Formats: sequence, C-alpha cells, structure tokens
Amino acid sequence: MTNPQKIATALAIAAVLYLIYLLTPVWQPFLIAALLAYLGDPLVNSLRHCKLSRTWAASLVFILIMSVVLLLFLFLVPLLGRQVSLLIDRLPQTILWAQQFVLPWLQQHFGISFSLDIPTLKAELAQHWRQAGSVAAVVWTTLSRSGLVLLEFLTNLILIPMVTFYLLRDWNNVVDGIRRLLPRHIEPVIVKLFSECDEVLGAFLRGQFFVMVGLAIVYSLGLAIVGLDLALLLGVLAGILAVVPYLGLIVGVLAASISAFMQFHDGIHVVYVLIVFGVGHLLESMVLTPWLVGDRIGLHPVAVIFAILAGGHLFGFVGILLALPAAAVIMVLLRHLKQDYLNSGLYR
Repeated sequence: MTNPQKIATALAIAAVLYLIYLLTPVWQPFLIAALLAYLGDPLVNSLRHCKLSRTWAASLVFILIMSVVLLLFLFLVPLLGRQVSLLIDRLPQTILWAQQFVLPWLQQHFGISFSLDIPTLKAELAQHWRQAGSVAAVVWTTLSRSGLVLLEFLTNLILIPMVTFYLLRDWNNVVDGIRRLLPRHIEPVIVKLFSECDEVLGAFLRGQFFVMVGLAIVYSLGLAIVGLDLALLLGVLAGILAVVPYLGLIVGVLAASISAFMQFHDGIHVVYVLIVFGVGHLLESMVLTPWLVGDRIGLHPVAVIFAILAGGHLFGFVGILLALPAAAVIMVLLRHLKQDYLNSGLYR
C-alpha cells in the first residue's frame, strides 16, 4: 500500500468514526437491541440442537427476553419507586442523626468540622422530590414536556424489540457475512482476535450480568428477612455496583447498616446486615464468579472504574453501556500487542 493509499484509508476510517460519534443518539436503540441479541444468541444455538429452526428458536428466546423485561417494568420498577420515595421521606431524619452524632464524633476523633442546614435540606427535598410522587410520574413528566421526546420514546419502544428479534434470527448470518468480507491474508488473525474478544465479552456480559442479578436477589432476600424496609432498593444497588469488585459489598454494607440502625435503633440488626453481606460475598467468590465468569476477564478494578467514567463522560448513556465491553476488547488487543512487542527485535 502506497503512502497516499495509507493516508486515504486513515482519513476514511477517521470520517467513519466521526460519523458514528455524530450519530450516537441514533445508535442507542440499536446498541441495546444488539446487547440483548448477543446475550440471547447462545440460548438460540442451544435450541437449534433440539431440531428447531433458527426462526422458531429466535422467536422463543425473543419472547423470553421481552417477558423478563416486561416483568421488570411492571413489578420491579414500581417497587423500587416506592422504596425511593420511602428513602426520601427518611433522608431528613438520617441527616439530623448524622448532625447530632456522626459529625461530633468525627470532630472529636479526627478534627473534621462542618455543619448541615437541616431546614434548608428539608425544603430542597420537598421542592425537588415531593412533586414527583413516583417513578412513573417522573417518567411521564419528562416525556410530556416535549412531543419530540415522547415520539423518540415510542419509536425506541417499537424499534428495540423489532431489531432484537431480527438480530437474534440472523446473528450467525451477520457474523459470517462480515467474515467473508475480510481480506483473505488477514482473515485468520482477525478471526482469532474476535474469538478471544467474544470469549471475554461472553464471560463478562453474560457471566457478570448473572452474578449481579444473583447478588441482587441474595442481598434483597437477606435484608428482607432481617426486616429492612429498603431491602429491595439496597439489594439491587449492591448487586449493580458489584460490577466493580468490592464496591457493591462496601457500599451495600455501609448503606444497609445505616438503614438498619436508623430503623431499629439497635446494634443486633446491624450484625444481621453484616451476616447477610458476608454470606453474599462468600457465594460470589466461591460459587457465582467461578461458575459464571471464571478468570477470563482479567479487568483490574481501576480499569473498570476508569472505563465507566470515561464512557459516560464521552458518550453519555451509550458510553456507559459500551464502556466495559470496549475495555474488554481493548484488553485483548493490548495483550496481543504486548506479546508481539516481547517477540520483536526492538524488545530483545
């Protein structure tokens, strides 16, 4: 390839990347649909072994995915909305407790001194949260402010299921089509790299997703048995934050312990909370993570935090959605670059 051809190729790639960046809001429903299809593709392949056609297998998996999503919106979201409202009701009491006991303790032992204006905080909470009423009211208020926003919401509501079904049905055809377009002399290398990326992404997106769901269920049920009113909210929060090692455990223990003390005003329920999270951590480290994820990801916790923050800062919600998969792929590519460098004459 001559120098002008290299420059033209680099400019073409840069133009395509810039176009993708400009179309970031348009890509959002397609990326969500691709993520759902990627998660469901192994199940479609398993059903194919039962002598089902690809269309029938994709239809069954599509119905399963949409049923789960619908159940989440019909039952889980309203429950979380009520718990968020309950949390908002208790925030002034928690802040008052912190001002009366926590802040004096910090000042006495560490010399940290600052004050909280309780009446102002109560007024701000009343102004910004009371008018919302519930999660549904917040969503409806946001959508009703603009006809274009409402139209975009309805379009995504129709587009995401439709694209998910077609990708589930034609996933193998799309992959084979891309593979056939690759130049023959680099096709084996590209296929090897993408196979490793698929292994890492599969381990993360499918394995880590089910680890997060499992931990959310364990924590929510355990805290409900303890008797916490905010059991579901705290359990789901700890499960989601488990994407970063130990972050979900630390935040969950702190938030649930404070909630237990504020609700029961004793130490025994705090001990129960510690037992719940201890059992959950043991299940995660000894059962869930080895079984569902294994040791194929290898993303350092600092890399996970940086990827999420960088993706959210650059591309918003779409960036957060793609941050960790992109980090996993970059990790595979860097691993190969490192090996090539170690085998090169430059290193030796």
